[in-house]
Amino acid sequence: MKMRPRLPKSVAAMFLAALFIAPSMQAQSPRRIEITAKRFDFTPGEITLKKGEPVVLMLKSTDVPHGVRFKELGIETKISKGKDSSELAFTPNKTGTFVGHCAVFCGSGHGKMALTIHVVD
Repeated sequence: MKMRPRLPKSVAAMFLAALFIAPSMQAQSPRRIEITAKRFDFTPGEITLKKGEPVVLMLKSTDVPHGVRFKELGIETKISKGKDSSELAFTPNKTGTFVGHCAVFCGSGHGKMALTIHVVD
């Protein structure tokens, strides 16, 4: 009869703790950031995020349809006037400064309407 090696009780206890405790520690609630869009401005105009931290951008419009697109991050959302908000959930996976622009033509100042995201470690 072959005997199986036994784990010390302390190792077994740590293994069980990792199975039950670690998942709850890893589950982060996303940080929620409200952004208001109006001709030809986003408020706030700059936000700082942490790499790997889940975030939800909640875009609201006060006047006409707007949107925001970050080509480098591969994310985009649009919002109609009067709708509560449009939510854009993502987790930044690289550091840097990223400039997003309005994704819906909103008038003569549309090309200057920008939102800057700084992603830090």
